[in-house]
Amino acid sequence: MSNKYFVGIDTSAYTTSIGVIDEKDNIIVDLRELLKVKKGSKGLRQQEAIFQHMKNLPILIENMVTQIDVSKIDTIACSSKPRNIKCSYMPVFTVGREQAFIISKILDVRYKEYSHQQGHIVSGIMNNKLKEYGKFLSFHISGGTSEFLLVNNKKNGIKNEIIGGTLDISIGQLIDRIGIELDLSFPSGRKMDEISQKGKIIDLNIPISIKDNTWFNLSGMENYFKNLINNHLYNIEDILATLFYTISLFLYTSIINGCAKYEVENVLLTGGVSANKIIRQCLRDKFNKSKEFVFFPKIELCTDNGIGIAYLGKEK
Repeated sequence: MSNKYFVGIDTSAYTTSIGVIDEKDNIIVDLRELLKVKKGSKGLRQQEAIFQHMKNLPILIENMVTQIDVSKIDTIACSSKPRNIKCSYMPVFTVGREQAFIISKILDVRYKEYSHQQGHIVSGIMNNKLKEYGKFLSFHISGGTSEFLLVNNKKNGIKNEIIGGTLDISIGQLIDRIGIELDLSFPSGRKMDEISQKGKIIDLNIPISIKDNTWFNLSGMENYFKNLINNHLYNIEDILATLFYTISLFLYTSIINGCAKYEVENVLLTGGVSANKIIRQCLRDKFNKSKEFVFFPKIELCTDNGIGIAYLGKEK
């Protein structure tokens, strides 16, 4: 029976998370609290998110210590910044970082810091063969990020280089803006995914514009789909199914180009948008016909969580 625990704390833009795994990568605790966004709002300001994290974390920590023997904790890890580059910074991550540091000192255990993006990547590889590969591509698609990455999985940590992605709004922003147009609550992705399951893809021949092999713009897509909604020519479920299918085409084209350019055959999709059922199925169908292999995290590990950060604390 395992006798060590590894704790990960993540305070992202919209979720407070604590994850605990053991030495065999079993998930012992997976606690998350979505931050509250007022109806009709397009998001949260950083100071609003910080205040909610400060309220949520003590409750989650109390919940965690009722489920595990804290004397078995080996490492407290946290996400301290959005990306693993020098100037990457968002105030929300300071809440988790400070709490993680305090707990590590009280318990006299190891303390480690990683990026939020690294947490997403490793939560997608911890249960598949990608963790054994030294190099692969990863598309991080979420509310705030749509970055195509060349990942080097080295013994001293995950290193990644941005090689493509959006040049304007993120895929998650595109989805949420369409959701707000439909008067759905923010964030809208999960509800839109549910609605789209009843829809059919409309044959509209929507142009897919890729720049320099792996970069693209999405703001034009926002206007296009808002016009579709306001013209009332199609059912909402069909429009949303078509939206997600079109997003999958942007991703697929970029991935194929990236694989060819960097001579890599394995691709991981991470972030909240990677949980979308139509996007997952469309990409699986397309990659089944090619030599490239596409990987997705488990659905529950696509969205923001502390599990990936806990795994990093154990492995690196």
